[in-house]
Amino acid sequence: MTDSAGDVATGPASEDAVIEAIATVHDPEIPVNIYELGLIYAIDLYDDGRVKIEMTLTAPNCPSAQELPVQVKEAVEKVSGVASAQVEVVWDPPWDMSRMSDEARLALNMF
Repeated sequence: MTDSAGDVATGPASEDAVIEAIATVHDPEIPVNIYELGLIYAIDLYDDGRVKIEMTLTAPNCPSAQELPVQVKEAVEKVSGVASAQVEVVWDPPWDMSRMSDEARLALNMF
C-alpha cells in the first residue's frame, strides 16, 4: 500500500490523519465540515488498518443522509494506513448544537 506521495505506508493510520480526512467532508447545506459540526461520535482504529466510524446527521430527514456517510468512507479510505473504512449512522444520542466546535459556532454566528 502506498500513500498519496507514493511512499510505502507503515502501520495503521493515525487518528489525527483520519480526522483530517473527515474534516474534508462538508454538509452541502451548512458551510462547516462535519467533524466541526459534531456529527462524528466515534472513530475506532484497528491494527489491521480497518477504521470504524459512528456518525449522526443533524436530523433523520436530512437530505444528505445517503451521500455524507459515503463521502466519509471514501475520504477515510484515502488515508495512508487505512485498509478499509466502515461508517455507521447512529441516532442515539440525537445531535444538537451543543456538539458543535467553537470554530463551527463562530462560522455560523451561533454564539
